[in-house]
Amino acid sequence: MAIDDELFPLAGLKKASAHEIGADLSVLSETEIEERIAHLAAEIERLKVALEKKRASRAAAENVFKL
Repeated sequence: MAIDDELFPLAGLKKASAHEIGADLSVLSETEIEERIAHLAAEIERLKVALEKKRASRAAAENVFKL
């Protein structure tokens, strides 16, 4: 075993993601479920903004090539 493994046994472990689709929800508290809902709602909004930016960029490009 390397010295790093002895001093930092968890250093090589992957950090769990905030939410995994299909994960067992029965082990979560009400607060944890509420936190996940809030996190996912914020992520959905972030995705919507990114989608709108891409659509606007594509529309602008299409307008340039129509001229």
